[in-house]
Amino acid sequence: MGELFRSEEMTLAQLYLQSESAYCCVSELGEIGMVQFRDLNPDVNVFQRKFVNEVRRCEEMDRKLRFVEKEIKKANIPMVDTGENPEVPLPRDMIDLEATFEKLENELKEINTNQEALKKNFLELTELKHILRRTQQFFDEPGLCSLSLQMEDPNLLEESSTLMDPSEAGTRAPLRLGFVAGVISRERIPTFERMLWRVCRGNVFLRQADIEDSLEDPATGDQVYKSVFIIFFQGDQLKTRVKKICEGFRASLYPCPETPQERKEMAAGVATRIDDLQMVLNQTEDHRQRVLQAAAKTVRVWFIKVRKMKAVYHTLNLCNIDVTQKCLIAEVWCPVSDMDSIQFALRRGTEKSGSTVPSILNRMQTKQTPPTFNKTNKFTSGFQNIVDAYGIGNYREMNPAPYTIITFPFLFAVMFGDLGHGVLMTCAALYLVLRESRLVAQKNDNEMFSMVFAGRYIILLMGVFSIYTGIIYNDCFSKSLNLFGSGWSVRPMFQTLDENKVLQLDPAVRGVFNGPYPIGIDPIWNIATNKLTFLNSFKMKMSVILGVIHMLFGVSLSLFNHLYFKKPLNIYLGFIPEIVFMASLFGYLVILVFYKWLAYDAHTSRNAPSLLIAFINMFLFNYNDPTNQPLYRGQMVIQTLLVLIALACVPCMLIVKTLVLRRQYLWKKNLGTQNFGGIRVGNGPTEDQAEIIQHDQLSQHSENDEHEFNFGDVAVHQAIHTIEYCLGCISNTASYLRLWALSLAHAQLSEVLWTMVMHLGLSSRSFGGFVALSIIFGAFAVLTVCILLIMEGLSAFLHSGFFIDLGQIPFYWSHTHG
Repeated sequence: MGELFRSEEMTLAQLYLQSESAYCCVSELGEIGMVQFRDLNPDVNVFQRKFVNEVRRCEEMDRKLRFVEKEIKKANIPMVDTGENPEVPLPRDMIDLEATFEKLENELKEINTNQEALKKNFLELTELKHILRRTQQFFDEPGLCSLSLQMEDPNLLEESSTLMDPSEAGTRAPLRLGFVAGVISRERIPTFERMLWRVCRGNVFLRQADIEDSLEDPATGDQVYKSVFIIFFQGDQLKTRVKKICEGFRASLYPCPETPQERKEMAAGVATRIDDLQMVLNQTEDHRQRVLQAAAKTVRVWFIKVRKMKAVYHTLNLCNIDVTQKCLIAEVWCPVSDMDSIQFALRRGTEKSGSTVPSILNRMQTKQTPPTFNKTNKFTSGFQNIVDAYGIGNYREMNPAPYTIITFPFLFAVMFGDLGHGVLMTCAALYLVLRESRLVAQKNDNEMFSMVFAGRYIILLMGVFSIYTGIIYNDCFSKSLNLFGSGWSVRPMFQTLDENKVLQLDPAVRGVFNGPYPIGIDPIWNIATNKLTFLNSFKMKMSVILGVIHMLFGVSLSLFNHLYFKKPLNIYLGFIPEIVFMASLFGYLVILVFYKWLAYDAHTSRNAPSLLIAFINMFLFNYNDPTNQPLYRGQMVIQTLLVLIALACVPCMLIVKTLVLRRQYLWKKNLGTQNFGGIRVGNGPTEDQAEIIQHDQLSQHSENDEHEFNFGDVAVHQAIHTIEYCLGCISNTASYLRLWALSLAHAQLSEVLWTMVMHLGLSSRSFGGFVALSIIFGAFAVLTVCILLIMEGLSAFLHSGFFIDLGQIPFYWSHTHG
């Protein structure tokens, strides 16, 4: 269990891999996931490394697979994911994979090109069909009969012009009307019509009609709505203008015969071609579906293989190549406890490659700081992720995650204390836990569900702790449970019940209060008018107590780090002043809370002084306040002494530690020995001690780890830490009052939801009330889940993580203590 409470012990190891077995060995190391490779070529450009061509080939295969995946998703074909984790393909298999992906990509591109061309042709024929149908309807209208006759018979046109003006019949040329027909997007019709009117100055006649059915755009596949239009005009000049306007509005123009007979014959031919083209399109789509369905069965496995190959070659690029070009040298960080597993993986890789020369794993000695690695399982991974979100500790420091398993759900439950809501949350999390294997096999891609599923054990513990705090608060959907009866009795006051609407129970009256409730809060408080006042006091004091205990726990944990790293100076001038400072001020406040609860009873509680005013007067050294009498004898002496002790801890952390560090540095730098005839002069170490210190300094200089002591930097760093700690103790204690605020907010929201929603359905006793109750209960359940479980739960979840960051994480990491 030692590795659970502290980060793993790591070591730097050197690997000697034969060229023919390096690929398989790295792939086996990647499968166990217990090593971190170092880049031994930091000055070499990524494009100049040995395996850059293989990485490019893997990237190209990945691009082709992404194209296939995109086409599969576009066709709404489900991709099969059996959860299989295939092994990394051998290098010789890359050629087969490349050929397979190249063939599949080319086939899909050819199918898509042909299908797009066929759809474009089909769209044109469909639009032409609608044009021929709508054009005939236009010419059949009474207002356009004369125009159609004139277009079909020029002699009638000339005769009509003579009847209108006989004097000019011989001088004017016959009036010839032309027209164009086409299709345009429906939303462009108003603008198109205005542009025609302005450019042609009203000398054109436009008729349009909507196409009821939507048409598919062959390029994008979207469904668009279009309209058929026909424009009548006179002269070539207007014809040119009309065509340019149609081109600008991306309208499609189609040839339309002038006579009804020709239009009818063309419509029949278009219908025949549409039928033939529809048959070809169906066959093409069936072939495309078959290709994509076959690819959907293996695309996930292909992705895994290609990306594993890319990862292996990327890792091989981090290695050095021996001058003989027969060996690759790599350096890895790995846990000491997993050295045997790494050796076994190297042996498997060598056997798989068929090499006869084994790989060598050589453990190295180094002064470099190893990376921090914390082992997790499916239960602790969620808590470890929460801790890592706020920061990762230094190497071999204590891991906060095991303590977070208890503190995180407990602090959440303090804010979310409701028995009913806790049961619902526990049932939901229990469902995810019990059906864990089946849900993992389904591979749900929903990001929200994946996040909730990853934290299923966190949610389970939060629900269980919420049930516990709900019992303590005696709160279940804003109602109290009367399991053991009430500790209050109204029997001595039966005579006043008829005369008073509100009855005040005095605990000082004999027979009214029969003793405390066995567990939690007495249910009679649920109907009391001063319920909120009582709970405010109770939960506020509880929040301060929990906050101070949590912060003291975090500071206490720093002692184990100082002992492990053998830093006595941090214990005497860091940990002890910090724990004394917090305990003398805020620990004393917690003691006052318990003392007030025990020292005052029902008869003397009205004369009890205010703790808040007493705590403020403690810092002001004000003990003559007539409105707030002392809590106990000798309070002035004890509080004055505690404040002086707390103030004395500040220079101890701020100045004394810095001076001691400077003295230690000078003591090491100036050895303090001068040999004059074998006599030691000065107050420094002996000659043997000086030799040891000198040897240590030389070894440190050889590793380039000796940093010059800068008194100014150390003083500033220590000042920042001291100020941050002292102010943090005050601000963090105030921040823990959010436990009280969110708990009351959750209780009040639950009560409002019951009063405003559920109470409406329970107010009627008739059959109609039963029907209304069924509907109202559905609304109550939805609002409870959405508002109280999800929104309030998420709010309490975020604040719980914030409290872990305030009270537990930053107080014992050594990098925050210098």
